[in-house]
Amino acid sequence: MKNLSFSIDTRQVYLTPRGTFIKIFIPTDLCYTIIMEKHAHPLAYRIRPECIDELMGQDDAKRFLESFIAGNRRSVMLWGPPGTGKSSVAHIIETLYPQSYFSISAVTSGIQDIRKVTKHAQNAQEPPIVFIDEVHRFNRVQQDALLPFVERGDIVLIGATTENPSFSITSPLLSRLQVVVFKTLKPSDIEKILMRAIQGDEDMLSQGKTISAEGIKALSRAAGGDARAALNLLELAVTTIDKKHLELQDLGVLLDRPLYHDKTGENHYDLISAFHKSVRASDINASVYWLGRMLEAGEDRLYVLRRMIRIASEDIGMAEPNALRMVVSAKEAFTTLGSPEGDLALYQTAVYLACAPKSNAVYIAEKRTRELIRKTGTPQVPLFLRNAPTKLMRELGYGKGYIYAHDDPQGALLMNYFPEGIDEVKLYVPRDTGFEKRIKEIMNARRKIAATRSGTYRKTS
Repeated sequence: MKNLSFSIDTRQVYLTPRGTFIKIFIPTDLCYTIIMEKHAHPLAYRIRPECIDELMGQDDAKRFLESFIAGNRRSVMLWGPPGTGKSSVAHIIETLYPQSYFSISAVTSGIQDIRKVTKHAQNAQEPPIVFIDEVHRFNRVQQDALLPFVERGDIVLIGATTENPSFSITSPLLSRLQVVVFKTLKPSDIEKILMRAIQGDEDMLSQGKTISAEGIKALSRAAGGDARAALNLLELAVTTIDKKHLELQDLGVLLDRPLYHDKTGENHYDLISAFHKSVRASDINASVYWLGRMLEAGEDRLYVLRRMIRIASEDIGMAEPNALRMVVSAKEAFTTLGSPEGDLALYQTAVYLACAPKSNAVYIAEKRTRELIRKTGTPQVPLFLRNAPTKLMRELGYGKGYIYAHDDPQGALLMNYFPEGIDEVKLYVPRDTGFEKRIKEIMNARRKIAATRSGTYRKTS
């Protein structure tokens, strides 16, 4: 067989998301196209933003990029929920500075990888840009080891995290970073991203499929502010549904996806905070909504019930003493039935707590009591209040002068039950609401009775 010599025309090399296409010209009349396929990336990867204008819904991130490109290359922490554009910002920087950009995953890498980067870049004109995804996964020792590189300017650190850096990043490191907050994307922003994918991605166009405006809107809402999730849903719909035009009803179970909820992160605490504050404000509908958000996302029911117990004491207290009993009963009901049947007990209790009269008098009394104890220390219990089970104790005056309240109720009121030096202290001050109104009447009656008796009376309330 005759050996053939041929050349490659570099002008005929095409790079596409699906692969590299090279036309090889052979000195014959035949032209063969050899396709060297590489692994096809997901849609979310293929259409990630290449410039600032393509970044959706993140004004703070855009301003950071503009400043970074202008030469203000300082270390930064990108913080926000999944699929809001953190990796996209890093990708834009990578496209602008490919020679000095290094990407590290905190899941698989460590500080040795950082040292390799800095050693490699010792002779570089500018510090390397080091992107660390999921930087919150670095432990404290690893973060402390990272600190000197950032402090000296040996690297420009771009960290990305879904967890609140106030809790997940050490204070020394965080103090040297600019924090850029990424917000959950609006459905309208996600709609634009989906339309850009449909109209601009090669693979999507090759499918020859269309999707209704209602379907696009539904996918945008179902994503819960996560652009990556929305694009994954779109790609799944196009590749699995055997129809040229997709309507809303065709999407079916694709729209029924779990709600985003990080049981150990900020979202966990934000939701319970919203629920607590709604109950405190007696907004029944909002209370039920936030409760539903937590339960639908898979929140621990016992955690919610524990917070309800707190609400019953902190925000309702003696204005409605049955509130605490209600929550304890709901806990027992849920423990007996489990989920989902027992979830109804939580909804019932949420409505009851929201409806109940509110008073934080017990909560304030606790704070006042703590403060009083801090100020006064631990003075001795007055002798007349001490237990006197032995002859010696009685001889020493233990229990002497004590008036048994059942024998002389009014006489008992003349006594000061606080330690010596502490009197006229108002710790619990009931309000004119619910059962506390009755408590206030009882306390005022006690004071009036005591005031009519002869002898020393030091107020205790």
